[in-house]
Amino acid sequence: MPRGDKTKYSAKQKRKAQHIEEGYEERGVPLKEAERRAWATVNKMHGGGSKGGSGTDKIKDPSPAEKGGKIGGKKQAQRPASQRSASAKKAAQTRKKNQKS
Repeated sequence: MPRGDKTKYSAKQKRKAQHIEEGYEERGVPLKEAERRAWATVNKMHGGGSKGGSGTDKIKDPSPAEKGGKIGGKKQAQRPASQRSASAKKAAQTRKKNQKS
C-alpha cells in the first residue's frame, strides 16, 4: 500500500476527514494543508485506518474533537463586555418571544 493511500479507512473515517477538511477550508486554510490536518486528526482519534473486527471504528482519543469548543470560548471572552451583554439581551428577548408562541 503506497503512502497516503486511503483504502484502509472506513467510510465513517473518510466522511469525518471530509467534514474536518471543509471546516479548515472555510477558515481560509489552503486545500492541501486542510487535507493534511484533517487526516492527521482522524489518525489521532482512531489510531490510523480501520483494522477490522468488532469495535475497531471506536474513537480511541477524543481530544482533537473536544479542542474546538475551547477555541470558541476564548474568542467569546475576548469580545468587549458591552458586546457580550447586548448579545445576551437579544438572546433573552428571542427566548421570551418564542416562549409565548
